[in-house]
Amino acid sequence: MNLPVQPLTGPQVDAPYWNAHLDLTLRKTARGTKLVHKNHKGPLYVQKPFYPEGPDCAHLYLLHPPGGMVSGDQLTIRVESVEQAHVLVTTPGAGRVYRARPDGLLQQQTIELVIGKQSALEWMPLETILFPSSKARLETRVNMSDSSTFIGWDIVSLGLPANGIRLNDEDQQTTLKQGLKIYCDGRLLLNERLKLTPDNNDVLNASAGYRQLPVHGLLVAGPFSSVPPEGEAEALMTQLQTLCDEHMAGASKNGEFITVRYLGSCSEKARLLLTEAWKLLRPALMQRPACAPRIWAT
Repeated sequence: MNLPVQPLTGPQVDAPYWNAHLDLTLRKTARGTKLVHKNHKGPLYVQKPFYPEGPDCAHLYLLHPPGGMVSGDQLTIRVESVEQAHVLVTTPGAGRVYRARPDGLLQQQTIELVIGKQSALEWMPLETILFPSSKARLETRVNMSDSSTFIGWDIVSLGLPANGIRLNDEDQQTTLKQGLKIYCDGRLLLNERLKLTPDNNDVLNASAGYRQLPVHGLLVAGPFSSVPPEGEAEALMTQLQTLCDEHMAGASKNGEFITVRYLGSCSEKARLLLTEAWKLLRPALMQRPACAPRIWAT
């Protein structure tokens, strides 16, 4: 199915928008991790799992043919990994949040990731590009169980820096509400929030904020409550910090999770840094060497 949003010819309240959802469940079977349930509405779906590292770990590519969100769009994605399944989810290209229409409708994306006992899930989409004067609400919720593991990242480009377009231009009216919450058996373990509005965007230029750098990235991995052992955890943090020292980046332990943060002007550099961090974290957390999705090489 390929149903592109029709182009707009001018301001209009009744302009088209998508209310799309995708619901996936993966389960460990005698033949490995299999996609056992798939339900979608609108232009949001996956074709089939790929297995570049064997049958136990499925790689999924989320497909969104319009390529971005316009005013009124609501994208809802739910991925569940259960019964010792292991799934890595990525996208074949960057997501975009386009300039909002005068009707003021939000551009919303809601992600729910559910990880059952002894299961693993990796959420590694390519970057999200916010065009000036967009109105985005991006929410991710991770519901973990005891003995499950998670690695996820989020890379956001505020504007199009390669074209010299930044969100701190005087004519932009960008609104961004972004959140990440991680729960384990109903207990909140990590809560990340970011809010930018036209009258509250000082953080874009502040020395304790984004320092006029438009790209930020966050990788979260855990929980590290018992794995790896304490000595190995210290060595892992040293390796991560050495990696970050070459960039405006840092690694830290936040409760049971390790976080890696990047700040800069290039989304590709952000992804390359977080990929190198993932290569260190994945074997320690999931006892599996890193295997990059093949789509990243195309």
